[in-house]
Amino acid sequence: MNTSVHTELIEFVEQHIAFHRFLGVKVLDARPGFAKVCLPFREEFKGNEVRGVVHGGVTAVLVDICGAVALWTHFGPADKTSTIDMRVDYQRPAPFEDMVAEGDVRMLGNRIANVHIRVYAASMPDTLVAEGRAVYYVKREGMPS
Repeated sequence: MNTSVHTELIEFVEQHIAFHRFLGVKVLDARPGFAKVCLPFREEFKGNEVRGVVHGGVTAVLVDICGAVALWTHFGPADKTSTIDMRVDYQRPAPFEDMVAEGDVRMLGNRIANVHIRVYAASMPDTLVAEGRAVYYVKREGMPS
């Protein structure tokens, strides 16, 4: 794992958010303004079994998680963020396998941040499954809301 952000971030993402633990989320890379997150495949993620594709909602969850992790690389443990808006553009069906998302912080303002996320199947890193854009509200500790 490549990381140059506080080590508490990885532990927080993987172990201290119950939903992430439930999903089995793993942070593969985290550095200022960037995160790479893996969502291991589970049988419960199956959408259309006949076509062999993951449910689109699972892809959307991964977009939001990865976007937040990329943003959190700029923050300390006491700072707060929340998703304001999120868009997912599905490029092709996601196969029954681990999915990986990479998020880049594109804009970080005093109150608002924008993150671009790309999602792909672990075995096909050059083939996009989806792209996402997420807007987050940010509040740093000690700053007025």
